Amino acid sequence: MARIRDIAQVCKSKNAGPFYVTIDVLFEDAALYRRVKATGVLNAALFAQLYGVDEADVLFTPYDTASAFKATLPRRVPAGAFGDTDVYGAQQHAPLLDVDIPLNA
Repeated sequence: MARIRDIAQVCKSKNAGPFYVTIDVLFEDAALYRRVKATGVLNAALFAQLYGVDEADVLFTPYDTASAFKATLPRRVPAGAFGDTDVYGAQQHAPLLDVDIPLNA
């Protein structure tokens, strides 16, 4: 098993407007990206579970050419609204960092 934090070159989040956040996971090594993709662990259902949103509201896209995954999902609190603790959406990737990926040796 390997955690996203240990195998992804980049894992980041940012606002996609005031009501959505987008999360990017990029791999420097295309072969590693393909291995991660083959596990099926990264998917819309995972993001829905981690972020407490409906799976139907998650736009999940693997980008083979860039060796990357992108997920766009609704923010629970709009950016800048009362109760928002991350106005830029820059810390929203944190729950993803500890996701385990079962990579075969």
